[in-house]
Amino acid sequence: MLGLEGNSIFLAYILSIISALGCLIYGIINWNKGGDNEPQEMGEEKKWESDEEKVSETL
Repeated sequence: MLGLEGNSIFLAYILSIISALGCLIYGIINWNKGGDNEPQEMGEEKKWESDEEKVSETL
């Protein structure tokens, strides 16, 4: 029946389903987190680019 010859196979199926549900819940909870410091990161990126241009001009 469904390839369930032993308890270990059944346990593997259950743990796979629980793992997938855990990943789904984690993704839903953390969906829009991490975008709070984006303006600061953009400023740092612009500074790095300008520094890189200065270095390439001197070479």
